[in-house]
Amino acid sequence: MTETYVEALQDHGPSEFQDRDNASRRDGSGRPGPAQPTASPEDLRDIRQCLRGDGNSFRRLIDRHQQHVAGIMWRFSMDPDTHGELVGEVFIEAFQGLGSYRGQAPFEHWLARIATRVGYRHWRTQRRERAIQTVSLEECYELADRPLEEVAPDEAAQVLNRLLAQLPPRDRLVLTLRYVEGCSVKETAERTGWSETMVKIQAFRARKKLERLYRQAEEGEQI
Repeated sequence: MTETYVEALQDHGPSEFQDRDNASRRDGSGRPGPAQPTASPEDLRDIRQCLRGDGNSFRRLIDRHQQHVAGIMWRFSMDPDTHGELVGEVFIEAFQGLGSYRGQAPFEHWLARIATRVGYRHWRTQRRERAIQTVSLEECYELADRPLEEVAPDEAAQVLNRLLAQLPPRDRLVLTLRYVEGCSVKETAERTGWSETMVKIQAFRARKKLERLYRQAEEGEQI
């Protein structure tokens, strides 16, 4: 799979690398703020070499971070073929935007933001094409009533994914990040590019919509 990604990237050259700003971060008073995690030396080395035209360096970045990206994208699609395509899209966009990465945060955080954007775009496309499977409330109750050891993780994940898929992509995204992945409000804001206030508002609205779906199902409608 790595070879496929690297071959696809050959036609998408990155822009010139912008070196990391080594100045200390400061708060409003001018005092140094708390130390922030930065990119690993290995990632910075491979990024610099990649931007100088070394294709093998980006292959190393893919090998180092592919599992992390694949885990994120599994939240956005559990179809093996679609999942593989989404992972590939993340690395293509990362390669194209590599020159904008400054190294002031771990590379995997930067990749996670790209992965969130790619996954959200996929959900919006699904919504437009109405390629969404419904789920009945009975399925949810039946799953909850079974002994935990009899419920396969993949089965539970599929039902949850189909349930959340009934929501608009924006609501689905905030609930997935906050309550499925367990991201904090700050982390969700960083992943989505929203303000923390917007994350709180969107999560509140999304929970209300999910409650309405349950009420509809209790009245005999399919979610």
